[in-house]
Amino acid sequence: MDIQYRLAGESDADSVAALAGQAALRMSEQGIEQWDTLYPVREDFLQDIRHRHLTVGLAEGEIVVFYTVNEECEPEYREAQWKKPEMSHCILHRLCVNPLFQHRGIARQTMEHIQREAAEKGYRAIRLDVFSENPYALKLYRGCGYEQVGTARWRKGEFYLMEKYI
Repeated sequence: MDIQYRLAGESDADSVAALAGQAALRMSEQGIEQWDTLYPVREDFLQDIRHRHLTVGLAEGEIVVFYTVNEECEPEYREAQWKKPEMSHCILHRLCVNPLFQHRGIARQTMEHIQREAAEKGYRAIRLDVFSENPYALKLYRGCGYEQVGTARWRKGEFYLMEKYI
């Protein structure tokens, strides 16, 4: 699928928030209680947009994927056993494929795009956290070469802290 990526604008906030809600519902139907009405919410996306951190991927005239990349992380990230803690890195947050477009390889294609974009910006590692009870996300990240280096406990349960050197 040919996906065109661009920074999200404020006009995308409602669509992205609606997609996040649809994704939360789909995950819940699958027994994955990761996202809900408290997180992520429209204000999270607006903040990402204002800081120029939210990217949307468009295909077939619709947003098929979105994600946030920045250098911000929760304090729990400091507890991870990063292999090269001093290496320049970015953090991937809230990767979401539109439920109407899932199971078409969009997440993997987007991960490759994120990796290329991060390398072009001078980052040498990508870090992220993944809900321990989301088998689809775990399979994606492990399949893309991410390794678990720690865990964090947040409101929804245990999350694995992962990294990949690029």
